[in-house]
Amino acid sequence: MFTYGTSTETLSAGQSKEFLPDVKLELKKEEISSETLTITSTEKIIVHATSLKHNSVQTALVIPTDQLGKEYLVPPVPRIPGTNDNVTLDVTERRPFRLVIISGDQPTKVTVEGAETREVSLRPQQVAQILLQEAAELRAVRADQPVAVLLTHSCAIRLNCTCGLLLTRLSPATQEQLRFFIPPFLAKNASGETFLLLSKEDSTTIEAFDPNSPLVETTGSVVLYRPGFLLTLIPEKDFASCFVVSRIQGMQSFAVIMVHKDFTDGVRIRKDPLGSPDWQELRGTEFVSTAVELDLETNVIWHTSSKMAVYFVGKHGTALYGNPAPIVSRTPEVVKIGEVVDGWRESVKYCRDNDLQLVSFSRTVNVMQIHKELVQVKNDSMREAWIGMRRSSQTGEWYWLNNDPVTDTNWEEGEPGTEDDGQCAIMSLESGKDFGWRDEDCCKAALPVCYRRPVLFPL
Repeated sequence: MFTYGTSTETLSAGQSKEFLPDVKLELKKEEISSETLTITSTEKIIVHATSLKHNSVQTALVIPTDQLGKEYLVPPVPRIPGTNDNVTLDVTERRPFRLVIISGDQPTKVTVEGAETREVSLRPQQVAQILLQEAAELRAVRADQPVAVLLTHSCAIRLNCTCGLLLTRLSPATQEQLRFFIPPFLAKNASGETFLLLSKEDSTTIEAFDPNSPLVETTGSVVLYRPGFLLTLIPEKDFASCFVVSRIQGMQSFAVIMVHKDFTDGVRIRKDPLGSPDWQELRGTEFVSTAVELDLETNVIWHTSSKMAVYFVGKHGTALYGNPAPIVSRTPEVVKIGEVVDGWRESVKYCRDNDLQLVSFSRTVNVMQIHKELVQVKNDSMREAWIGMRRSSQTGEWYWLNNDPVTDTNWEEGEPGTEDDGQCAIMSLESGKDFGWRDEDCCKAALPVCYRRPVLFPL
């Protein structure tokens, strides 16, 4: 259940609903505004904002207040002939770029640093607009409470003397050295007009996109610009395992997927592997990327064992728009062979102490993928391991620790034996035994196979 302004709605898991905000919420030329819309929810939800006006389309992912930051580095504005080569407040397409700063749930003091430093005081859920004049280029936004910061232009010049909205949400500042990868699709048919806007604590630079060098390493943030499109890039440290991407009806919509070249076969859209993806190498890196056109209204894109980056990208005419895809889960499926040789009960505790569980090979897990992971991590000294199955002392029936029903099994020939032969299930890791199971005394010493399933939207 969530509240949108003054109305309350109840959604089922995986359900989506579209709302049209009141046009009175438009900021126009106000420097500080209280015209904001608040959305609250009893469960985790994703909020995707879309702006469509004439031939201009922009989208943005609305971030919850607990993920906002107190410090942002401001990237340089792109050089756009006809827009910022002769800035004036009197002509819409020649007006300067703006920072839009939105306060969270607390009164907030914001310091905007640049050639001239200024302070702005905001009440909860207020919005401030700061013009990015060339003569007073801004470097950073620092606040005593978490805020959101957007870089935007109301109607920047595009092609054929048209203009359109530009918008991207900035990421909070970090002191880490970060790696950013640029998928070729983002610069397709516009590589000579694509630029990277880099911001660091002490400097800002604009670099032309080089398809032979799709990796950028910096301590700040990176924003990609091409005519009609601004996009804050995802650093490698923020790669995740599961995303949800919603298409916009009537327009071409894509998921741009970037993953390590050794893990392409683990990418899934809903329950299915990618059909025949055209993986493009990111030169000089170990990553590849592909763009998949979206047919369904809602698409869950996830990886069985690794992390990746996913962008939502739409196409309207010749212009692109989009944003980083909403993350459902940052943690992929985890398979871990424990380091401690012990009994079955002790193995259960070992896995739980590592925020995992002794693996249950039920229909809710990808058994073949787990077997593949075990082949990669085991060594020649590992011959058997505990799994999360045992025999009920009351009924003698076998059950899984995760309470899933026991349907498909992989007992070795002649197994399981009687109740006197063993109460716990152990799995062979020896070559040629196909990970077969047998019953065993629960006190036998063996390694545990620990597991955590990915957190996904309903598929």
